[in-house]
Formats: sequence, structure tokens, C-alpha cells
Amino acid sequence: MSVTSVYPQLEKLLPRVGKPIQYVGGELGAVVKPWDEVTVRWALMYPDAYEVGVPNQGIQILYEVLNERTDALAERTYAVWPDLEALMREHEVPQFTVDAHRPVGAFDVLGVSFATEMGYTNLLTALDLAGIPVTAAERGIDHPIVLAGGHAAFNPEPIAEFIDAAVLGDGEESVGEVTDIIRDWKNEGSPGGREELLLRLARTESVYVPRFYDVDYLPDGRIQRVVPNHSGVPFRVHKRTTMDLDAWPYPKKPLVPLAESVHERYAVEIFRGCTRGCRFCQAGMITRPVRERSIETIGEMVQTGIEKSGFNEVGLLSLSSADHSEIADVCSGLADRYEGENVSLSLPSTRVDAFNVDLANELSRNGRRSGLTFAPEGGSERIRRVINKMVSEEDLIRTVVTAYGNGWRQVKLYFMCGLPTETDEDVVGIARMAHEVIRAGREASGNRDIRCTVSIGGFVPKPHTPFQWCGQTDPETVDRRLRLLKDAINSEKSLGRAIGFRYHDGRPSLIEGLLSRGDRRVSSVIRRVWEEGGRFDGWSEHFSYDRWKNAADTELPKHGVSLDWYTTRDRDEPEVLPWDHLDSGLDKEWLWADWQDAISEVELDDCRWTPCYDCGVCPAMDTEIQVGPTGKKLLPLMVAPFGAADGNGQTGCGGGASSPLVTTGHRHGDDQ
Repeated sequence: MSVTSVYPQLEKLLPRVGKPIQYVGGELGAVVKPWDEVTVRWALMYPDAYEVGVPNQGIQILYEVLNERTDALAERTYAVWPDLEALMREHEVPQFTVDAHRPVGAFDVLGVSFATEMGYTNLLTALDLAGIPVTAAERGIDHPIVLAGGHAAFNPEPIAEFIDAAVLGDGEESVGEVTDIIRDWKNEGSPGGREELLLRLARTESVYVPRFYDVDYLPDGRIQRVVPNHSGVPFRVHKRTTMDLDAWPYPKKPLVPLAESVHERYAVEIFRGCTRGCRFCQAGMITRPVRERSIETIGEMVQTGIEKSGFNEVGLLSLSSADHSEIADVCSGLADRYEGENVSLSLPSTRVDAFNVDLANELSRNGRRSGLTFAPEGGSERIRRVINKMVSEEDLIRTVVTAYGNGWRQVKLYFMCGLPTETDEDVVGIARMAHEVIRAGREASGNRDIRCTVSIGGFVPKPHTPFQWCGQTDPETVDRRLRLLKDAINSEKSLGRAIGFRYHDGRPSLIEGLLSRGDRRVSSVIRRVWEEGGRFDGWSEHFSYDRWKNAADTELPKHGVSLDWYTTRDRDEPEVLPWDHLDSGLDKEWLWADWQDAISEVELDDCRWTPCYDCGVCPAMDTEIQVGPTGKKLLPLMVAPFGAADGNGQTGCGGGASSPLVTTGHRHGDDQ
């Protein structure tokens, strides 16, 4: 395939589409390397719109890591909106990268990062536009290896028909290993063709190649076994874990988008992993153990990042950022360093039991005092014991009173609906809690002009969590409970007027549940939805429940299963789950025991500070928890005002943090 830029053809189409700037590339921080000077070429895709994909931390890290190599290059591609897709098909313009506008089909690897399963139909669009056969079995030696990663790759079975391989876990080191294998295979003259290359990848035991595994089913539809069908292929594929985050201080040169994006900050991952043990949280389970970045590396990354980008806001990110053992020193040190430099700091949502006003004041010292976000998740003490979210109502009220009393006027509370064992009373309890927040806030602040926003997301059981066995709550029940909650919030008008209410109905969550816990038989549903026009299913204006429901009702009975069979059905302990051969490090017996503890409303403490609970991760992955404190301080440094770098005093643009609780206003799961 030609590697000539398609931009001359594309440029003619751009005046006819919305937001054309998202397709032109040329961002600050972008890299274009000579094609013929490297051996291995990666196209990295985030399967969503540019505005969502360009700030993605994972893609930015891999983009830099690969482009630092002398034998490889990486470019980026994103899902194109339907208006441009139609024109590309009409004028035969293939899927392209935004860096050099090279055809995606010319690359050696198409690496796709799935943060959510709702991007699967966008993958099929990109493959088809690129001229890559949608089905992996139809691809030849000249087609790219389609490699999946991200959190959804921990169960890639629903897209096993469409991908060649998947990598579980951290990517910093695994992309290097994959690059080495492809480079050596190409330098040897590509012996054995595509099959040999995939075998070499599979034999690493950290790359999953679905074609080398057969799935047998029982008469009732359950899986009987998953077994390798080729010699040298491992029975289980293990996740990759990067232990020394200080050795990987990326991104060093963050991309600064030309078009508006959902998150416009320099983001620093201050630690990876979480051991709080929230039973609903797949991210916390699959990223264990906790690995902290040192305070010194954080400081160096922030300094380099804002100098290279011009961003004037820094997000200190992790699954539970306030749990960093030196978070107070990190925040105060950065606030001191950039005093008067128009650089502000932010954290994602803060745990109620980790918040203190001193920390919040440091975060707002050099910037605006925006709203605070807390995530109690459940509306009653009982349901919070079930999900292991050890936050009492007294803790919440005390925290918001402190915030309101110290000048904050806006608090956002995030909850889920449809949790295991949930009752109507658990959900309606959210209204009582919100009312009490407003009452206490008015009393503490002496001001009636305060706000509380209640945001509700639908719960989806995820693989590799204690809830992987539980039946999902049906959409009708979720929607009924949300109506009860809305009525309860508005039952006291003087309080209800101060409470915003945002929610997602239960139907998109049910489809996410199908894709989350599905097996290979679900692939036919995905393909039918795509063929019937499914695109951007994570966006409410593009999602069609009826399209998914009709496709499931058409395709799944051929296999003796149904949409409800995959979603609302409880699983028993002995059942072989579609992802059991993919090792996240978590012991399945431990997960089952934790599920039984959830049913019994038994809580577990954070294993960072308590004896080990034998979840299995540390011995299985040959890893260990890495936390401070180090005793080091982040001293203020004399740095030139970074705003002077562009010659006109401008300091770049701020925006939203890479946080699970920052909303875009359009996409399902914005608040998750």
C-alpha cells in the first residue's frame, strides 16, 4: 500500500464537515518521522472522536515511547465522524493518521486502546475505511497486526473475531517487546508469514492471540473450556506490570490540541494501582499493586510538561490521588514553586475520607476555586458496605461542611444505581443525603447560595472484579428507581432547588454489560450493529438501544443464548468465565470470597496499611506495593515564567482534568 499522504484528497472534503480542524494534525508536541528510516511502524488509535482521544494519557505515553526509538515510528488516528466517513467512502479516502496523513493500512501495527467497550463499532469502521479486512482470519501478510489494549482488553473475547492480538496491563515495556519481535521477524525476511509472527507474539505469554485458542461450550450455553490449539502457546496469558514508574516519566512533551478537547491540562500520573478494594471498580482491581511516583519525579515532570506545552493547569492523576503518601508535600511544593505563575493544580474526585481543607486550599492557591467532587457511590450505609466503599454519612456531611465553611459553593456527589443487592430504599436514600448536605452547607456557610449536584451512573458488572458473577439490574428497574429518586429530591422544594440531578438511563448500561462480560458469540451482534449504522455508541445522540436489542435478539438465539443470559443472569462459582484464561494476577478464589463478603456486607481495609489479604497479585506478578513516604521535599525552584516561551505572554489553554468525573455533556459514562 502507498504511504503517500492523503491530505490533498482530504483537504477538499474538510469544508463540508463539522469541526474540520480535528483532522489536520500539526499539534504542538506531534512527531513525524521519515518512513524509510525505521523498520516498525505503529498507528495508535483511540476509537473515539479526536476531542476525546487526543488527551488520552495512554496513547500519549506510547506515542512518545515508540517515537524515541530509532527503529520505530508511531502516528495517531481517531474515529472520524459520520459526516466525514460518508465523504471518505464516496471519494475513496482511506482511514488516515493525523500526524502525516498516511493510510492506516500501510502500517505494521494498528494499536487500539479501549478504555470502554462502547468503542467496538468505531474499530470496525476504522478497519473498513483502512482497507483492512474486518475479520482477522481474512488478513494477509500485508495487513497490519490489529493489537488491542486498555482496560477493556482484559476481556477481548467479544472482539476476538476482529483483532489479531491483545496486550493485558501496562504498555510502556510491552510495546517495546512487541516492536522487537516485529523488527526481528521483518529483518529475517518475514519467515512463516503472518502466522509465524503471531506465534512469536503469543509465545511471550504476555500477548493474547485469540486464533490460537479454541472455545468449547456446554449444551446450556456456558463455556466448557478454553484451550490452546497450537504448540508453544501458553494456557494462560499474563498481564504486564511496569514497576518503576520513575523510570518512565511520560509524557515529556504533551500534545497540545488545535481543536478543543475534553481535557486540556498537563496530566501527571502520580501513582498507578489502587488497593482500596471497591468491589465495583475494575480499574482498581486490574492495576494492582500500588506503585507511587516519587515526589522528585512528579516535580520534574510538571516542570518539563508545562514548559513544553504552555498549559496553565496541572492534573495530579490516579485512581485515588489523595492517597499518595506524600500528597500534601506534592501539592504544597508545587503551589510554592509556581506561586504567581498562573499555574493551578487539580485532583480527580477526592475520597471523602481523604479530603482536608488544607489540601484543597493548596490546590486552589494559584488558580480558581472550582467545585469539589466526591463519590460516595451508594445512598445508604448498607449498600456502601456491600461495595466496600467505607464512607459514612457522618464523614460526608463533615467533609462538605468543611468545604462550604471555607468558601466553596459547589459540591458534586457521584452515585451508582443498579448495584448488587440494591433496594429502592438504598437509592431514595441519596435524596435524603443530598438534602442534608444542603442544610448543613447553608448553616456552615451562612449562605443560601450553595449548590449540590447529584450525578448517577448505571452500574455495570466487570470482569476481574468480585461482582463478575452477579446479575445486572434490568433497565426498567434502574429507570424506576431513578424516577423515585428524582421525586424524592424535589419533595422538599426549598432544598430541591439547590440540587442538580444528572443521570443516565439503564439501557446503555445493559449494552455495556453485554460487551463487558460477553464471549466470542457476541461478535456477530457487534458486526450486525455496525453494518446497520452503529457508530459512536458512547455518545447519547448516536446510541440506539433498539439497534443493539434487535441485533442481539437476531444473533444470540442461534447460539442458544440471549441478551438477558449475558447480563441479568447470576453466575455460579464453578462456571468458566470468558476471561478466565487471561490472568490479571487476581486469584479467582479470592474474588469469589470477596463476592461472598459483599453479599454478607463485610468490609475489607486497604491492604497498603493492613496485613495482606492474599488477593494473589504480588506473588503471581512477582511485584510488590511501592509506597512512600520518602521524606523528600519538593523545593521551590527558580524557573522562568513558562508563559514567556511563546513570545507573547500567552500561557496556553486550561481545561478539564483527565478524571473519571469530568463530564463532556454528551457521552454515556461521562460521570463514571
